[in-house]
Amino acid sequence: MTANSEIPELVVFQGVLPPGDVYHPAADRIVSGNPVQCAQNLFQSPDGHFSSGIWSGDPGAWRVVFTETEFCYILEGLIVVRGDDGSEATFRAGDAFLTPAGFTGTWEVIEPAKKFYAVYE
Repeated sequence: MTANSEIPELVVFQGVLPPGDVYHPAADRIVSGNPVQCAQNLFQSPDGHFSSGIWSGDPGAWRVVFTETEFCYILEGLIVVRGDDGSEATFRAGDAFLTPAGFTGTWEVIEPAKKFYAVYE
């Protein structure tokens, strides 16, 4: 790095965090419930292809179509992910998984959930 370059800051995922963006899945994708969600995107790469943060969601189910690859580490709650291929997996606090780009199916939050996420698009 040159003397004029900025040194990137360390991104910390604890303590007082900035408020997140509250949203719902698109109405035509909601299968059940009122899945209010909040994303606190704490990092985005300069090229926009990688981001990471904390997500939380209320009970409900919605259709998903992943154009990105996402790594998830569940902090709280209970989530069931069902693939259109008939697969089904249940995740609780302490579980980690990766959803590959191209995955289609449904996400269902059974108990209010929170996760760390890292997304590559």
